[in-house]
Amino acid sequence: MVTLPDTIAARRQAQMFPTLTEEEMSRAERFGARVAFADGERLFTAGEPGAGLYLLTSGRVRITRRDGLGHVALIVEHGPGAFVAEVGQLSGRAALVDGHAVGPVEAVLLAPERLRALMVAEAALGERIMRSLILRRSSLIETGDGGPLFIGRKDSSDTARLASFVSRNGYPYRMLDPADDEDAAQLVARYAPQPAELPLVVTADGSVLRNPSEGDLARALGMIGSPEAGRVFDVAVVGAGPAGLATAVYAASEGLSVVVLDARAFGGQAGASARIENYFGFPTGITGQALAARAFVQAQKFGAEIAIPARVERLVCGAGEAPHRLELEGGGAYLARTVVIASGARYRRPRLENLAHYESRGVWYWASPVEARVCAGAEVVLVGGGNSAGQAAVFLSGHAARVRVMVRGPSLEASMSRYLIDRIEATPNIAVMTRTELVALVGSDAGLERVRWRGPEGEAEAAIRHVFLFVGAEPASEWLAGCAVALDDKGFVVTGPDGAPTLATSRPGIFAVGDVRSGSVKRVGGAIGEGAAVVAQIHAHLAALADERPA
Repeated sequence: MVTLPDTIAARRQAQMFPTLTEEEMSRAERFGARVAFADGERLFTAGEPGAGLYLLTSGRVRITRRDGLGHVALIVEHGPGAFVAEVGQLSGRAALVDGHAVGPVEAVLLAPERLRALMVAEAALGERIMRSLILRRSSLIETGDGGPLFIGRKDSSDTARLASFVSRNGYPYRMLDPADDEDAAQLVARYAPQPAELPLVVTADGSVLRNPSEGDLARALGMIGSPEAGRVFDVAVVGAGPAGLATAVYAASEGLSVVVLDARAFGGQAGASARIENYFGFPTGITGQALAARAFVQAQKFGAEIAIPARVERLVCGAGEAPHRLELEGGGAYLARTVVIASGARYRRPRLENLAHYESRGVWYWASPVEARVCAGAEVVLVGGGNSAGQAAVFLSGHAARVRVMVRGPSLEASMSRYLIDRIEATPNIAVMTRTELVALVGSDAGLERVRWRGPEGEAEAAIRHVFLFVGAEPASEWLAGCAVALDDKGFVVTGPDGAPTLATSRPGIFAVGDVRSGSVKRVGGAIGEGAAVVAQIHAHLAALADERPA
């Protein structure tokens, strides 16, 4: 007798690795070109850009993963009627796994732009393929197949920093602790004699990085592309949070060329939300990461180019038909006829001595499963009284021994939704400390060790190694200084003359949406709505530019 879990697993497997019918194959072939491979020949290699989706007409293709230590494992073997790809092939990103021919292979190659064309033109077939691509990436993330190998202590803040970076970008990874694994211990002895050089990151080609920055890791994994010289996009979106991704989805689906730039990861602050329960259409709630990941894939489906991590250092505004120029930290620039400022707002950093020293070493500005694993079984402090703080507190309570929620005010009523307050009150290991302020962080080079706070009964201190800060937001608008975009007295971007219903800023062709915009409601739903609404105004601006051209 088949059990329910077995039935569900079988259905998921069938959706992940479907075999197309002859009629579906015929429809898909219109979008590709025939290719052939000899026995043992590589179709793609982990860490190198993929050519697109392969639709197999004869022969078999074996998919394997390499972990950089010489270990190779079989993931799946595809036969005729199968397609070989995962969601990264929508944009030609680096392959996560190896694929090679088992005997002679004939296939139809759909390059990324042709694959996206199929998704749009063949809705039913495109939906089936898209579901499979997403499930394959999800499976890689669940198993860690195809991503980098982190070697370091499981409770290391630097390991958590890098793991959080790749996981928030929808990238798989695996982790080995040298205390538990002999291969990992030997690699540490060879490459990282000093604790500050951990974790080691081993890529599929065997390259070893010592405690790299996020940018260095992204370059090693092939996550960062380069601006195409001379190309002018219709729309450049700065920020891949809900507002920016909504702009990308609607603009790209209407035929505009779009590039999205973000300094760290898609999803913004919303991407760090453990569960959003008051977003329209999701009665059981959805994690911010899941919501953002769907939008991220959807934007790529319609052809939006996404560059992450890519920090915009300066905006140089164009005049008339001259494009705007977005200059990147470290060099390079993107050109665009219009710019949508969706850079959001960062969590404010309280004035605490040595705060920067402990960031990602015990001080966190988001609460994902990575941080939850680091602080499992420990006591943590969470500072903040907004909805994001409430969601994080509830999530962390399932992992930490105790969560101290510190707020300056007399209660949570003024700043948090009632459903979250009720949940916090019903959770026994969450303690709300009102009229309380964090005043000191104490530790060493290894990380945070103790915290001190001031409350109604005076100052107190405890051995707490993890602090989560959700203490209001300040706009990420400093990169606009060179363009003289009008800001309010707090640095948020001003839109619309005298409160007119427009998302246009003081500079022609520059728009602002989401949390960075002065007067926005600072909610996920509002940000998505603004991201959708701004596209009509972009069309109007581009049409006006076209009208101004001489006949």
